[in-house]
Amino acid sequence: MKILVLIHEYPPVGGGGGRAAQDLCRGLAARGHEVVVLTAHLEGLPRDEIDRGMRVRRLASLRREAFRAGLPAMGGYVLAALWAGYGMIRRWHPDLIHAHFAVPAGAPAWALSRLTGVPYLMTVHLGDVPGGVPEKTGGWFKWIFPFTRPIWQEARGVVAVSEYTRGLALKKYTREIEVIPNGVELEKLQPGSIQVHDPPLILFAGRLVPQKDPLQIVRTLAGLTDLSWRCALIGDGPLLPKVRKEIETQGLQSRFTLTGWVPPEEVFAWFDRGDILFMPSLSEGLPVVGVQALAKGLAIVASHIGGFVDLVEHGRNGYLVERGHPEGFNTALRELLSDTERLGKFRQVSQEFARPFDLQRIIARYETIFQETCRED
Repeated sequence: MKILVLIHEYPPVGGGGGRAAQDLCRGLAARGHEVVVLTAHLEGLPRDEIDRGMRVRRLASLRREAFRAGLPAMGGYVLAALWAGYGMIRRWHPDLIHAHFAVPAGAPAWALSRLTGVPYLMTVHLGDVPGGVPEKTGGWFKWIFPFTRPIWQEARGVVAVSEYTRGLALKKYTREIEVIPNGVELEKLQPGSIQVHDPPLILFAGRLVPQKDPLQIVRTLAGLTDLSWRCALIGDGPLLPKVRKEIETQGLQSRFTLTGWVPPEEVFAWFDRGDILFMPSLSEGLPVVGVQALAKGLAIVASHIGGFVDLVEHGRNGYLVERGHPEGFNTALRELLSDTERLGKFRQVSQEFARPFDLQRIIARYETIFQETCRED
């Protein structure tokens, strides 16, 4: 099967949605499918490369930042993907188009399908759904929303990465939406053992952006200095200087490690040394780092939002804290840091919860949808 993938941010650009798409594309290529990815170029990255048997083409599209795509960058990607995608379809004749993110990739997928007759499917990740990330997209969604209806309605299939994302989408769009979570390679992520470290290591992994609220991590842990713990913030982003300043203001330099951007292998190495994933995010689809944390057997303390509801059973493998009640993070972490036996049990349950997120199972579900779509034609 020939699959043309459209996505505006793809590793090392962007965040968890791009990483999930990359894992899926690599898995499909490993199963013998021909995969071509059209994504946005960022200075310093190759324009065209082969990645584990699939082709990745990066298009000039006004993208200037790795961690953020504003309207000009997304608009530039739509035009670039439409032009390059049309030429690719004429030469290569793909069986289908798979768009990650209804906005912006859904727009060129819809237009290309109209122009060429090639069917398209969409995977929506949260920020591309009205109301998903209101602090980031609420301002412009009210203007573009009317134009998104045909994109959703004419897609041959729509997949949401979490029940929360699906529920939000159904409030605005009337159509069938299947839930397929982001997956991870469970066999490769098996921890050697699940043993609480001394002192326990608290981890955050992701972009240091307002959506992830990394400053809350520092402020919460400043109230737990009577307990033994260390914390590593894994990632980079525009809030890094403010996070560093907050750590200094709280006098916590000896407790924190700021890794900056690190490759996935190093992230996994940190997870092997960790005990708790702490994610006080303001919004999430189905965070890849959350699924990875399950596979590595980490307890999870997170906001009661989005896909974390699919990953955490409150009081069994972690705690979910309602937005607007940051004191709940302090309470949850104090309980786990004060009771290493409880923390150890939570870690074991997390590893058990990881099984439905096995990447091979996820790839097989997508493969079935793709094959059914091609048979319909």
